[in-house]
Amino acid sequence: MQRLEELHKWLTLLHPGIDLQVEFAAADADFRRYFRATFPDGSCRILMDAPPDKMDTRPYVHARGVLSMLNVPEIYAHDVEHGFMELEDLGRVTYMAALQQDPDETTSHMLLMEAVDSLLEMQLQSRPGCLPEYDEAMLTREMGLFPEWFAAKHLGKPFNYVQRQLWQQTISCVLSHILSQAPVFVHRDFIVRNLMLTSGRPGVLDFQDAVYGPITYDLVSLLRDAFIEFDEALVLDIVVRYWEKAKKAGLPVANNIDDFYRDFEWMGVQRHLKVAGIFCRLSLRDGKDKYLAEVPRFLNYLQKVSRRYHELAPLNQLLQTLSGEDPAAVGYTF
Repeated sequence: MQRLEELHKWLTLLHPGIDLQVEFAAADADFRRYFRATFPDGSCRILMDAPPDKMDTRPYVHARGVLSMLNVPEIYAHDVEHGFMELEDLGRVTYMAALQQDPDETTSHMLLMEAVDSLLEMQLQSRPGCLPEYDEAMLTREMGLFPEWFAAKHLGKPFNYVQRQLWQQTISCVLSHILSQAPVFVHRDFIVRNLMLTSGRPGVLDFQDAVYGPITYDLVSLLRDAFIEFDEALVLDIVVRYWEKAKKAGLPVANNIDDFYRDFEWMGVQRHLKVAGIFCRLSLRDGKDKYLAEVPRFLNYLQKVSRRYHELAPLNQLLQTLSGEDPAAVGYTF
């Protein structure tokens, strides 16, 4: 309540004498909240509330400058000390909501390809030295959320010696594959909940954690989503179309689609392990239980991919031991 009062005071200083209507708009998985301020003429602005003892708004400002080639919100006012921002309002309809309102595959295909075009636009302007590197240490630290928060704390099954060996084999194998991918700008949460339906290009939100890293990461985020599951045929079609466009544009993707799809799936392993751990942490540490219901989707992604590749047999065996299934009854495709 105190934060909301402080936000109102800040807004009054920004727009003295103007009667503004303020309503809750959204909340992130972290500590940020968003409100919509409506002016007497009907125009709107978005207000970000990021408690400064928990969040730093400066990475948002920096990433917004780097990713200005995208349709990202303008920043009209910024109070670093108090953690407030006044932003452009990109609308009320996310791609997630649009897909849920019209689940027809034609709509899904159209919206996903619009997202792909924005992704390619961002990647084509990539350059080193602008964003933090998505390096081995960061990738490894993120995957470590799985044994810590999913296995040990959520399941109550800390890894035993054999499981630790399987985990180390998995980590080494996954890292060797994804670190061989060419680096580009990576939004890092390029999901349909962070894309807004506008009259033009997709509006892009929640980019403050952007990095410079593996080229397939954002495509995985888009197509292997935490909150909506796309048909496998649609995913494959979009991956192929992205690869064709990327290759034609000169982006550093694999030379053939089989190798690129393999890159896509192996990058997914890293992200799925990370997000499963994050969602358990949100529940256990932060009391945000709504994310737990999505964890099985990521486990399903992991189980499918780990069955497809011989090199991921240790991961499949580990998942089987955590679920109590028989690891002997497993076959592999590649």
